[in-house]
Amino acid sequence: MEITRAGTQPSRKGPEDWFTGTVRIDPLFSPPEPARTSGALVTFEPGARTAWHTHPLGQTLIVQSGFGLVQREGGPVEEIRPGDVVWFPPGEKHWHGASPTTAMSHIAIQESLNGSPVEWMEKVTDIQYDEKTR
Repeated sequence: MEITRAGTQPSRKGPEDWFTGTVRIDPLFSPPEPARTSGALVTFEPGARTAWHTHPLGQTLIVQSGFGLVQREGGPVEEIRPGDVVWFPPGEKHWHGASPTTAMSHIAIQESLNGSPVEWMEKVTDIQYDEKTR
């Protein structure tokens, strides 16, 4: 058994290559192999969002606070709120982040395949992000 105490893992800033705006990532769990599931609490300031990306084995988001937006490739921008759970199937290209005016935090859970939990792609443009407000 291993207990990871709250506050013992440092927060880190979401890398500019993968995020637009101010994003904080607080690691929650990442057990050693053979386990392959990891989780983090991700907080997006208003207007902040991920780049387009996929997950080889899918991803689950559990919205904790605020008001956010999600979109899968080819679909509409959709709103997410506290208590909502979002599932992205393996390989589905998508993005997620805060609304233009309100921060949003979610727990992100994903599994690694061949050592990688995610494939990052191009950034979401302002036009794509603003689709919901048009």
